[in-house]
Amino acid sequence: MPINDELKAQILRSYFVEHWRVGTIARQLGVHHSTVERVLCEAGVERERRRPRRPSKLDPYMAFLTETLTRFPTLTAARLFDMAKARGYPGGPDHFRHRIAQLRPRRAREAYLRLRTLPGEQAQVDWAHFGKLTVGRAQRPLMAFVLVLSYSRYPFLRFYFNASLANLIRGHVEAFSVLGGGVKTVLYDNMRSVVLERRADAIRFHPTLLELAAHYRFEPRPVAPARGNEKGRVERLIRFVRESFFHARPFHDLHDLNAQADEWRRTRAVERPHLHTLPEHPFPCAERVAVSVGKTPYVRFDANDYSVPHPYVGRTLVVSATLDTVRILDADTVLASHPRSFDRGQQIEDPAHVDALVRDKRAARTHRATDRLHHAAPSTQALFAAAAQRHHHLGVLARGLIELLNAHGPAALERAVARALDADTPHLAGVRHLIDQHRQHARNPPPLPLALPDDPRLRALSVRPHDLADYDRLHRNSDTHDNEPHRDHDHEHNDNA
Repeated sequence: MPINDELKAQILRSYFVEHWRVGTIARQLGVHHSTVERVLCEAGVERERRRPRRPSKLDPYMAFLTETLTRFPTLTAARLFDMAKARGYPGGPDHFRHRIAQLRPRRAREAYLRLRTLPGEQAQVDWAHFGKLTVGRAQRPLMAFVLVLSYSRYPFLRFYFNASLANLIRGHVEAFSVLGGGVKTVLYDNMRSVVLERRADAIRFHPTLLELAAHYRFEPRPVAPARGNEKGRVERLIRFVRESFFHARPFHDLHDLNAQADEWRRTRAVERPHLHTLPEHPFPCAERVAVSVGKTPYVRFDANDYSVPHPYVGRTLVVSATLDTVRILDADTVLASHPRSFDRGQQIEDPAHVDALVRDKRAARTHRATDRLHHAAPSTQALFAAAAQRHHHLGVLARGLIELLNAHGPAALERAVARALDADTPHLAGVRHLIDQHRQHARNPPPLPLALPDDPRLRALSVRPHDLADYDRLHRNSDTHDNEPHRDHDHEHNDNA
């Protein structure tokens, strides 16, 4: 059990000054005798100078246990106890564990060098997780990009909705812009967006990170595996951010949180005179993702749908996204630009895209109607040409001819259209008049309007008419049965009379 310095001083004073024995010290101070022995052992008192130790059941097995622990220093006391029991050890586990703790070789404590850097020499970068933030129906991880200058401890802090490579690049660009200069070396841990593969000192960096490093002229340097102390400045800064900035801090959204982080950062000192000059243009940090347009004119990006012009259905395009804007590109041509949403399942539309699709659908319906008329009544092609020369409304003409085709059939429509062209009356009223005139001359009844949907499958149906004489016979039989009871009733009435 751990003991404090005061108790340790009392044990040493009782042994060296009062010359108490170990058992007496343990009883008087209320501690276990093994605790007293450990304190005396740490003070350099040899066991032989203290009271003679009584023989132990474990003594015959000490050589075996010492040799085993030398070969296998991490072997547990429970496993060693089982091995000793198998060799005839009669004691219990408690005393056994205590003796094993004394025998087990102690691992030497590692000593660390104090790392010192020059001004403008080094920065350390890491991510920190700060829970989740709700945006509409989505829950986004709240991640903090943290960069600290190793010499002055000057921090840069920026919150994002994930720790993606795009946000890692964006964090560097914004940090160097705020600092007003760059450093010679940036330290990372072995995060996936920095190190793709590592075999000892052989490191394969992410190519985008190498482009960033070349642009800002710094050397990316990952720390050795399991050596977090090499970037202890950024680790301590993250702890300081949690305790001194983020804890119990109210904020409305991500923009508000970052604005407060900027205000908090401005109170710190900076080693700007020692930083090297930045390039003229910042490194491009927009996310670029290839996306496919399905049957509907939308692309899916970050759990939301963004509209594109409908002629690009079925194509593969590129999304270029910043934290505020989503642009959709075809090569270098910008097809659409939308405000970015961090919600989930939203449909972000440009009204011009929707209007163009609606107009195209209406034109397609008109084209299909015209094509049907040309196949059912070929003379309608000449009718449309003549009507266009006279500036008639072709849409009204097409809809009216479709109604006549549905009501009277293709033969009647073709005959009426041909006669209208011969009479030089290429308009809907003339065709309708000629159809009605022919129907009256043939003494045909007017067609019954059918409220059927405009479906090509219905137009292709062939209905065989039935002979109406069957219905006449049914009607005569019904009249016969209706009259017979009346005659029986009259006869009965006469008999009674």
